[in-house]
Amino acid sequence: MAILGLGGPNVRFPAVAGTFYPAGKDELTQELKSYYKEAESMVKPLEDAQTALEGTPAALIAPHAGYVFSGAVAAAAFSRIPQDAAFDRIILIGPSHCVAFEGAAVDVANTIWQTPLGEVQIDTAFAKQLSKKSPFKNRPDAFPNEHGLEVQLPFLQFRLRKMPPIVPIILGTTNFNVLKAVAECLKPILEEGKTLFVISSDFSHYPNYEGAKEADLRCAKAISTGRLSEFANALEDNDAARIKGLATSACGQAAIAVLMEMTGGDASYSYEHLVYRNSGDSPYGDLDRVVGYSAFAVYKSSEEYSLSQEEMETLLEIARASIEGKFEGRRLSDAYEGKNLSEKLLAGGGAFVTLNKGNSLRGCIGHFGEDFPVYKMVAQMARAAAFEDPRFGALRESELGEISIEISVLSPLKRIASADEFVLGRDGIYIVKGYNSGTFLPQVADDTGWSKEEFLGHCSRDKAGLGWDGWKTADLYTYQAVVFSED
Repeated sequence: MAILGLGGPNVRFPAVAGTFYPAGKDELTQELKSYYKEAESMVKPLEDAQTALEGTPAALIAPHAGYVFSGAVAAAAFSRIPQDAAFDRIILIGPSHCVAFEGAAVDVANTIWQTPLGEVQIDTAFAKQLSKKSPFKNRPDAFPNEHGLEVQLPFLQFRLRKMPPIVPIILGTTNFNVLKAVAECLKPILEEGKTLFVISSDFSHYPNYEGAKEADLRCAKAISTGRLSEFANALEDNDAARIKGLATSACGQAAIAVLMEMTGGDASYSYEHLVYRNSGDSPYGDLDRVVGYSAFAVYKSSEEYSLSQEEMETLLEIARASIEGKFEGRRLSDAYEGKNLSEKLLAGGGAFVTLNKGNSLRGCIGHFGEDFPVYKMVAQMARAAAFEDPRFGALRESELGEISIEISVLSPLKRIASADEFVLGRDGIYIVKGYNSGTFLPQVADDTGWSKEEFLGHCSRDKAGLGWDGWKTADLYTYQAVVFSED
């Protein structure tokens, strides 16, 4: 019989069974059943989310405390997974509670993690491949006593009819450059849509009950935007608020940052805050020194990017108000303050604003703003098109009634391996090589009647300054645009 906490060369035995959760299979099964049942009453039913895995989340954020404190919140996250969901693997990412090190540790020492519910295979081929990339490290000492990933496994084993292999990753640092490198390595796996990411994190540590709610609500609101910059600001705001007893706003902030860096700038990802509790809500906790727990599900939409009629009208109103406000000495923010802004308009995204006077171009400026809300991007680009386009003089107030505004809201950039993936008339192109770059919006193809070769050649030569064939050795990105105008 194996001794808990001691594993052989190929098996990692549970370290916290009997403390964080029951060590007996039957008792653990009954406890998990009760948490999932409780979660049903805590979380609203999943609506018809069209995602890459047919309603299956791409990622979850779940707590890792003792089950009597956070079990129902964790179950709320895992209940979002269809029981018959099929994944190639599950990547678990969490902070190190036991060992300090710079980088990310991936478990290549073991082939199996065991829990009271049975064995879970490790995707050893993937783990070994990952361990060879920077900043991943082979740190076998990071895993034997770490609870943050272990406590997630019974929830997955209970929920899924077929448990896929796992890849355990422990982060030993909050250095953003390291976390960004981790995200860059993992992002292609996320985008394939065949791997579930489970991010392990508790939230506020050790304020009183009301202080925890204040700090955790601020973080939840920021994470729900999907923008890492907002989450970073929330962490700073919590520190600035000097909430008594607050030691950290999220012990797994590094793991959350990796996920948000992977999804950042892609409007097709949406973060859903499912439920919040803290240890003061448990009969085993007190109200003076608590830990917060939140559950999130992250979905990727498979639908083409689109805007409603109301959203388009709102952006056109913002663009015109931005230009008119310049003549009136108004702040840029006056163009959108008080507007009814939807989630899509609040999400990050690029935009081009084009001004036409009769049949002639009067100005056009745009930007790929991955971490900048669409509504703010439109307000800025409208003013830039009117007053900063170097090809034209600044717009005169007498011309306001003569111009028509056209807006192109851009989908996230997608890197392509070759021009074969570029679809003329559907895609815009962004060509980058060194310090040179240039882009053509999708509608340029309709306006000019160019062939694909001409479209790429003109963009490479006239916009990027790389010569007619320069695109053949440059990095190529495509995007789509929702185009609409006052006309």
